[in-house]
Amino acid sequence: MKTTMKILAAAVSMGVALSSGAAAIAQAQPAGSISELLNRVRADVREASQENQQRLNEFQSSRNQQQALLNQARGELASLERRADQLTAEFEANQVRIDELADVLRQRQGAFGEVFGTARQVAGEFAAIIDGSIISAQYPGRAGALDALATSNVLPTREELDFIPRRVIEEMIYQQSVTTFQSRVLGINDGQPVSVTRVGPFVAFSSDGAERFALWSQDDATGEWRLADLARQPDAQFIGGASTLAGADAGEIVMGVVDPSRGPLLEIYKDVPNLQERIDQSGNVGLVIIGLLIGAGAFGLFRIFQLFMTMGAVGGQKRSPNKPKKGNPLGRVMLAYESAKGGDVETVELKLDNAILQETPKLEFGLNFLKLAAGIAPLLGLLGTVTGMIKTFTQITLFGTGDPKVMAGGISEALMTTVLGLIAAIPLLFIHSFAASFARGVQQVLEEQAAGIVARHAEESNG
Repeated sequence: MKTTMKILAAAVSMGVALSSGAAAIAQAQPAGSISELLNRVRADVREASQENQQRLNEFQSSRNQQQALLNQARGELASLERRADQLTAEFEANQVRIDELADVLRQRQGAFGEVFGTARQVAGEFAAIIDGSIISAQYPGRAGALDALATSNVLPTREELDFIPRRVIEEMIYQQSVTTFQSRVLGINDGQPVSVTRVGPFVAFSSDGAERFALWSQDDATGEWRLADLARQPDAQFIGGASTLAGADAGEIVMGVVDPSRGPLLEIYKDVPNLQERIDQSGNVGLVIIGLLIGAGAFGLFRIFQLFMTMGAVGGQKRSPNKPKKGNPLGRVMLAYESAKGGDVETVELKLDNAILQETPKLEFGLNFLKLAAGIAPLLGLLGTVTGMIKTFTQITLFGTGDPKVMAGGISEALMTTVLGLIAAIPLLFIHSFAASFARGVQQVLEEQAAGIVARHAEESNG
């Protein structure tokens, strides 16, 4: 009985290893006897053997099919290699034939070959000129025939050769005209067509009321030529010339704008610094000079206004000598005489001199500051010049003199601070001169009136 159980256990283990149906056996109903269990195991073993045999047959069949596909691919490869060899031979034969025909063509062309080569070269060069001409904005596509002739490998026809002188004559005619046409300008009117006035091949500008110069340039990305708004417009005088030209009648001779370089001169305006950029180039010293000019200038103008009003008040007091007022220097001097009127001449003279001396600091208030500011401004400019040159020499030491742009920053600071210092000093000198002149005028009036008062008092005392 024990031996039978061992055999049964070994059979069960073998059945589990050979078939995945052991899980189904575990899920089935329990066997009623050992014989039934053994029969189930044998049945599972048979099924597993059949499945394995079926898989083996399928694998062998697939291997045979793959071998057939491999043989087919090898056959196609051999066929293609033979075809490639055949095409290579044909290519070489055709190349030899082409070389032979080219020799025949050169022999038959003779001197005409050089003529046609020159024609192609001229066509290519003039096509480039036409593409770069602003006239092509009004008449696009003029260089197409010339480009085809320049790149052609066959003998040009008479009609194709006629394109060269025809385009030359057209370009000459268009260059002498001033005309207005509709065209798109990149950066103006959202790309919609606007009126553009063209002055020969030299310059073009939009003429829809707000004249703006446009450049005929080539797009770096697409290589397409198009009109584009000038990034920074030139000075107002050039804009005014463009407006005058746009509004002129046919046949009228007016002063206009012409760029003989056909664009580069206008284009460099984007690199010309404006007032704000020039001030920025002057650095901190330039800002100090500007601050000094604004502060001292405002104070000087205020003092000129005060002295002017004081002169008016003194003039009014002169016309009313019997009614002295404290609101003006002459009135205060007259009141000082009234307080010393009963004394002798020397006492009166001393009182009046003391009153004038008290008025003098009020009249001269701020004049020394204006004079000092006018003297300091050029010195600050000189300081900026020195610091700018120090930066320039430092950059030369570090980077050499190969690139002038490296030194441009220091030189700009050196020159702009000098300019700003002179610009600040000149008006401050004028302001100081006017203020000092007004102050001296008031002082002279006070001294004249004081001398007259002393003289009258002396006459009254002697009378």
